[in-house]
Amino acid sequence: MWAQVWGFLYSNYFRFWLKWILRLLTGKCELQRLLGGAEAGARRTLSVEHSLESSKNKVLRNAVHVEEAEVEKCVRDVMKVKKIEQKDTRFKTNLHISLLQISGYKKLYLNVENLRKVPYDSENEEHEEQLIELWNLLMPHENLKARISKQWCDIGFQGDDPKTDFRGMGLLGLVNLVYFSKHYTNEARQILSRSNHPKLGYSYAIVGINLTEMAYSLLRNGALKCHLYNMVSGLPQMEHFHQFYCYLVYEFDKFWFEEEPESIMHFNQYREKFHEKIKGLLLDYNVVLTLQD
Repeated sequence: MWAQVWGFLYSNYFRFWLKWILRLLTGKCELQRLLGGAEAGARRTLSVEHSLESSKNKVLRNAVHVEEAEVEKCVRDVMKVKKIEQKDTRFKTNLHISLLQISGYKKLYLNVENLRKVPYDSENEEHEEQLIELWNLLMPHENLKARISKQWCDIGFQGDDPKTDFRGMGLLGLVNLVYFSKHYTNEARQILSRSNHPKLGYSYAIVGINLTEMAYSLLRNGALKCHLYNMVSGLPQMEHFHQFYCYLVYEFDKFWFEEEPESIMHFNQYREKFHEKIKGLLLDYNVVLTLQD
């Protein structure tokens, strides 16, 4: 309760006077102080984002919603409103980078969401090709005897036809699985092998789709901002989301075997524990969570 009261008082009263005093002392507005003092990365961009969103000026508030193509004009407009000389190249460059990161995060979420909404369609040739590619990447020495086959259980699907397992995450789940298997083939095969452990085994593909949901939810609620703002000096791309997913798959496998669950029946309990661990890591302003090629 007290935190809420303090947040209200700070946002509506103290923040204004603090900014006014600091401007009086430094001769610089809040944006100038943020963009001139902090190093590039999450701490700076998150501070700029908060400053713009909290502004009473419409031009500044709208700056966090601009498209990539509008960023350059938006930078000029902000500088004009704040009466900052256009020849201040450092301010201009740093604000440009922060706005690209902010707009890029929003665009990345929309792209991920759009892919998630695409249902797996067994009549779609491209969808089928990706599914077969997943098999070939994970099981290079074993031919798939039929499209509908119990062999799919060998890579962790629930039944004879994997399409039913993609319902929750749509095509996004398959794209993630294929990306990890293609870019980290050795690791993917090793993890698949470990997932067949007689005591600690789990369904590789099903868990992979579950981790897609985790990555998606972290992106949706803004938890990936620190990671992506530190990782990309500009527009975050789908590639960066896939890379984060790869990190989750690799780290979850390690986590699962370190925890030694009593059985797969306790999956949700350990999944939530892993989720909390990742959320904790993402709170660090300096965080970058990726695997190295």
